[in-house]
Amino acid sequence: MATIKPFRGLRPPKELVELVESRPYDVLESEEARVEAGTNEKSLYHIIKPEIDFPVGTSEYDPRVYEQAAKNFQKFQQEGWLVQDAQDMYYIYAQTMNGKTQFGLVVGALVDDYTKNGVIKKHELTRRDKEEDRMKHVRATNANMEPVFFAYKDNEVIDNLVARYAKTAPEYDFIAPIDGFRHQLWPVSDKHDIETITDTFAHIPYLYIADGHHRSAAAALVGAEKASQNPNHRGDEEYNYFMAVCFPASQLTILDYNRVVKDLNGKTEEEFLAMLAEDFDIECQGKERIHPSRKHQFSLYLGGYWYLLTLHEGLADDNDPIGGLDVSVSSNLILDKLLGITDLRSDKRIDFVGGLRGYEELERRVDSGEMKMALALYPVSMQEIMDIADNGKIMPPKATWFEPKLRSGLVVHKLD
Repeated sequence: MATIKPFRGLRPPKELVELVESRPYDVLESEEARVEAGTNEKSLYHIIKPEIDFPVGTSEYDPRVYEQAAKNFQKFQQEGWLVQDAQDMYYIYAQTMNGKTQFGLVVGALVDDYTKNGVIKKHELTRRDKEEDRMKHVRATNANMEPVFFAYKDNEVIDNLVARYAKTAPEYDFIAPIDGFRHQLWPVSDKHDIETITDTFAHIPYLYIADGHHRSAAAALVGAEKASQNPNHRGDEEYNYFMAVCFPASQLTILDYNRVVKDLNGKTEEEFLAMLAEDFDIECQGKERIHPSRKHQFSLYLGGYWYLLTLHEGLADDNDPIGGLDVSVSSNLILDKLLGITDLRSDKRIDFVGGLRGYEELERRVDSGEMKMALALYPVSMQEIMDIADNGKIMPPKATWFEPKLRSGLVVHKLD
């Protein structure tokens, strides 16, 4: 069962939140962060992407960058741009995209639930270099600057509590630049409500990492490190917890995560389509964009035309939680079998486009000549993700794209 706790979050004053808040560190490059921060010294990018304080080209992994993150974090506190709450609290965080709102709870999640207890479940592999980077950042700042994104199976008690707060005025309420999504935050300081949240989660069996596998791993590594260094370790210290936002699974939106490929592995377009026809029914849609309407359908953009691909019956094992996924089908029967792309993590011939960018981006990258073809997939479902995690399986790379992304800087969790 899930063990969570409230904590004394560091937050921007209400009038500064839109100057401090930012996109997550891992959705943009260093130079994008430099541009977005501009002359705004209060931007959280100075802490989560502190390489922007150094000359262009400075590595984000330079030891000076982590030192700068710590210095800037101290500055934010000294200047009053981040102020710690006077008491332990939970925080309700709402995101609205295209008229749909999802309500999450910002909590302290137990490190042991991730490392030992099997309560916090993952569905993706992590890369050691990425873990190392985030571990150094957490260690330098002694804080979780950005939350992990969790899902849990819906709970009526939590839904009702959140709905009550949603009828009141939020502490923060703003429209984020670039994507135009709305973000709202309500602190939960009422003792009874805090107890209700803690006790209710104690009966929720699992939390599922939707986004933030590297942040989870890094927080666990630092927590274990601090525990080993403390001769008086008790288990209730703040470093035993890391910051997460927990959303009901039914409210989440998973978008398609699409592929673009540089070449056809020596085949002509006609040869490639003929080989595809061995495993798929192919319908040419001309210039009209076509979206897959169900599992085992794919949209192909090639030579200026859209094609709808429908997998032949019996070629996918839907009883296999991994093999039945469309990311597996497309990898096995198209990318590997026809194009010789066997490793999605390292092959330079393939790139990935999140569904939020739309089919316009797929067309642009192919029509420009940068890529030869685009393949659009039907989105993975949250139930599929939970089933895979429950079975102890790992999803193929680049399988899920959650939107909207969590904004950073609304709440920070210190480890002491």
